[in-house]
This record gives sequence, structure tokens and C-alpha cells, in this order.
Amino acid sequence: MQATQSASATPSTDEQPKGLALIVDDELSNRIVLNALLKKMNYTIVQAENGAQAIERYKETQPDIIFMDIMMPVMDGFDSTVQIKALCGNTFVPIIFLTAMTDEKALARCVEVGGDDFLTKPFNHTVLKSKIRAMERIRDLHREVKTLLDQREHEEEIAEKVFSGAVMAGNVMPEKLKALMRPAAVFSGDVLLTAYAPNGDLNVLLGDFTGHGLSAALGALPVSETFRAMTIKGFSVDQILNEINRKLHTLLPTGMFMAAQFVRINHTMDSMTLCCCGMPDILITNITGTEIKHRIPSTGLPLGIIPDADYLHSMSSISADLEDRALLVSDGVTEARSPDGEYFGQERLENILAKGNGKESIVNSIANTLERFCLDAPQDDDISLVEVPFLPDVLAVFEDQHSSGTEEKKGAKNSDDSQNNSLKFVVTLEGPRLLRIDPVPLLINQIQELEGLKEQRRIIFTILSELYINALDHGILNLNSTLKAKPGGFTTYFTEREKRLKELSDGYITISIYSRLYSSSGEVIIQVKDSGPGFDYANYIANIQSDLSTPSGRGLLLTKELCESLTYSNSGNQVEAIYTWDNN
Repeated sequence: MQATQSASATPSTDEQPKGLALIVDDELSNRIVLNALLKKMNYTIVQAENGAQAIERYKETQPDIIFMDIMMPVMDGFDSTVQIKALCGNTFVPIIFLTAMTDEKALARCVEVGGDDFLTKPFNHTVLKSKIRAMERIRDLHREVKTLLDQREHEEEIAEKVFSGAVMAGNVMPEKLKALMRPAAVFSGDVLLTAYAPNGDLNVLLGDFTGHGLSAALGALPVSETFRAMTIKGFSVDQILNEINRKLHTLLPTGMFMAAQFVRINHTMDSMTLCCCGMPDILITNITGTEIKHRIPSTGLPLGIIPDADYLHSMSSISADLEDRALLVSDGVTEARSPDGEYFGQERLENILAKGNGKESIVNSIANTLERFCLDAPQDDDISLVEVPFLPDVLAVFEDQHSSGTEEKKGAKNSDDSQNNSLKFVVTLEGPRLLRIDPVPLLINQIQELEGLKEQRRIIFTILSELYINALDHGILNLNSTLKAKPGGFTTYFTEREKRLKELSDGYITISIYSRLYSSSGEVIIQVKDSGPGFDYANYIANIQSDLSTPSGRGLLLTKELCESLTYSNSGNQVEAIYTWDNN
């Protein structure tokens, strides 16, 4: 019986086409009765006389619902159901057993082999009709869920392409870094970023967001934008981390954050600056990985938890030898599980390093052992491994674009004098501001915006950075570079530097920058003056040149090579650098 409906109402269930039903029974009378009932319910019918025939009918017609007898010749309903369910895969096709058997074990087996319901013969038509409708609701729900999952998978595939293009494709020197990035879902909540600073330093960031999948990957876009923009502009490691932290705290919901490992390789190839925030230790090893030379534990909060975290005091600076390796590892490695639930662990990781022979990369050794350990156990978290080699060929190479033809340049300037464009900046930092502000990126960015010195930006940044750091470290803080030459000297040096910066109450540094542009050439004059006592510049340079193995002073030699002239005056606390270039 059907309920009365208005013209706009949805028709009753029995008026709508239901699809295709497969009736499997060796008795013709049973098939005729069930066929009549299903036709009244708007089903199209296909029939089979045994289990083997049922499998063939399923392959041919892909029915929407199956009614299966148990006791049949050739193949019974149990074996047929097992094979049909295997053919269904992720598609839900309900199978209702119709049987005269009342044995509890036989009925239980109906469910065990994949049956979704059963009804004993002779069956009540009303009960059968109710069960069919129940199966239809379940089937329709499965189809709706599958449609949503397919749509989500399609969207994730598109988003993953955008993610890879926007986040990972911008990395520099990916072929020089050994890396394993194995996501637990379509999207990885781990992100690997690399970029060069203007002076050629290499920045490497491994981030691990809370959870995994699309929600965890959303934070990677703002992180990559901030990381690259600030690295390219020359900001320090702590400034980059502070800004990423502030942005993530603003964007991410409560309870979501990013743990991070950060490595900066100095362009002079004598030191690394590192920071570990809520992740396993960063390990610095020799070339084979058999010796752990430094261990950088987590000393900073994961990024995005509190808005005003300051990562300056979480930095570690160490000396390193050529061919050393920095190993970055996410907790997806140490917390990976075997089939019996055992964790991979930090100890097993370090044992792999101890057994290295140099013939296989550290990342490959760990990855192979991890695969043998986990076997077919489910992957709970994203797995990330990165090996950063301490080698010159991972650093940016930029040519010295200034010409040594001083007389030729002067002539060019005089002839172009009517087109001369000049710009001047003067900045003075005093006392505690020297701790809180790094003026170099700000000044360089301002000059580039106004003068458009894109091609010269790297070299000007290097010159200004070296002069400012020398004025701060040796002029204001009175640090002795010879500390770096002792065992553990870089750590001692930077620890003492941080201590003196915190205690700084007076002193000043003044930076003056003059830029002159001509039609085909130009020059930048940088003057840096500090309130320190100065030093004997001539003897200092001579000592460095006589012993190039010393870890100190090489930045000053590089500056001297880049500049057309480098002149110290007064007691050595004032310096003028002139950098020139010719576009011809």
C-alpha cells in the first residue's frame, strides 16, 4: 500500500527503480516466489542455479543485492559468497542468505563468510521485505560514503600537486641532500625546506606538524613562504623561527603546532648554527656516521604554541669539519612500530650509525633497517630523514661582479655624471637594541627596494654582515676570535657572546650607506663605526694571511676580496668598504 503524496513530494520507496537483484537458488519454486516479490519492489532480476553460476552472473551483471541459498550443487552458498565478496572489493553489495537450516553454527558461518543477513525458510514475506529495505539503507549509506571518500581523495590529489609545487619545488640543491620523506597519508605533516641566504649560507628546516594528512599539511604553506622570504632577505635563524612561530600561533587552531629542526651551514665552511624544538636530537656525525661528534637536544618550544616565544636562546653554534653530516630525524622514525608493537627507538637508530661502513649513505642505512623492522605494520606517523653534508658544493656560488678596472670606472662615472643618482642611509643602534635588532636585512632590503640592486644584493649583504658582526663582536662585546680555535671553541664563543649581549647596557654602532648609480655602473660605500677600543688592523690581517687554517678572520679576508677598497681608520673602530660594479 502506498501513501498519498503531493506532486512535489518524493515518491514512495517501492515506486523507485531499485536496481538489479541476483537470486541464487537451485529450486525453481523458490526463485519464482522471490522473483515475484522483488519485481513488486521494482527490482530487475537475474538468476543463478548454484554458487559457481552465481559468480559468473555477478561478473557479468554487477548486481546491487544478492539472495543466496546455502545448500546447492556444484558450489554451495558459503564458498560462492567468499569469492563474490572478494570480487566486490570496496563496493558494498549486500548478501542475504535464505536457508532452511536452523543450526546455530551454520547461521554463524553465514556471517563469517561475508553474509550481511539471513532469513530461514519458509520465509515471511513481510520480514523479508523489511530486511531488504534495511540492506538498501546500509548499501545506500556505503555508496554515499564511498562517493565522499572518492571526492576527498580527488581533492587531496589536486591539493598535493599544489602543495608539492608551492612548498617542495622551491627547495635549493635537493640533489645534494639525502632525504627520506614517507607520509602516513596522502599528505605529509612533515615538511623539508631549504634556501640560501644572500651571503651564501644554507638554511635547512625540517618541520613536523601535529598529526598527519591534509589538516597537518595546511600549515606548511605559510611556513615555507616565511622561511624562504626571510632567508633570502638575510634574517638570522632565531628571527626566522620567531616569525614562523608568531604566524603559526595566529593561523593554527589550539592544540596544533609544528616541532622543528633548523640547520644553517655558514658560507665560510667553518661552523653550523642549529636549533631543535620539540624533536629528537640533531646528530652531527663524521662522514660514515659511525662517530656522533655533537648532539643537539631540543631546547625550544615547538612553534605555534605561544605567541611570544624567543628562539635566540635556543641556538647552538658548533665548529664542523669538512664531510661531517647533520642528521635530522622526525619522531615518526623513532616511534615507528614493528608488527608486535615494539618501537624502533633512538638506541636502535644510533646503533645503525655505529655500524656504518661509509659505502651506504646514513639515510639509506636507516631506511633499509626501518623497512625490515616495520614489515607490514601500519605506519602511525609521517617518517622523515634528512642528511645534510658539510661540503662546499651544497653552498650557493655567486660570482664577484665588481670590476678591478678602477681608472676605467672613474672615467665611466665622470662621463655619466649627469645621470648620477645618489642615496644615503645612516642608522645608529645603541645598548640593548644591539641585542634585539639585526639591521643588516632591513638595510639591504631597503636599498634593494629603492635602488633595485638585485644582481649585487648577495655581495653587498656579505660585506655589510661581516663589517657589522666584527663591530658588534669585537668592538662592542670585546670577544676574542682565538676562542674558536680551541676544542669546542665555537660553542664557547657563542655562549659567551650571548651572555655579553644580555648584559649589554651601553655602546653603539653607526652604519652609513651611500649608493651611487650610473647608466652602466655603480658603487656602494659602507661605513661602520663602533664605540669599542678598536684593534691593530694591519697586523691582524697579516696574521690571518700567514695562517689560513685558523677559524677566525676568514670573513674579513673575504670582505677584502669582494671590495674595491677596505680601509680602517681611527684606532680601528671605523671602517669604510667600497664596492663597485660594471654592468657592461
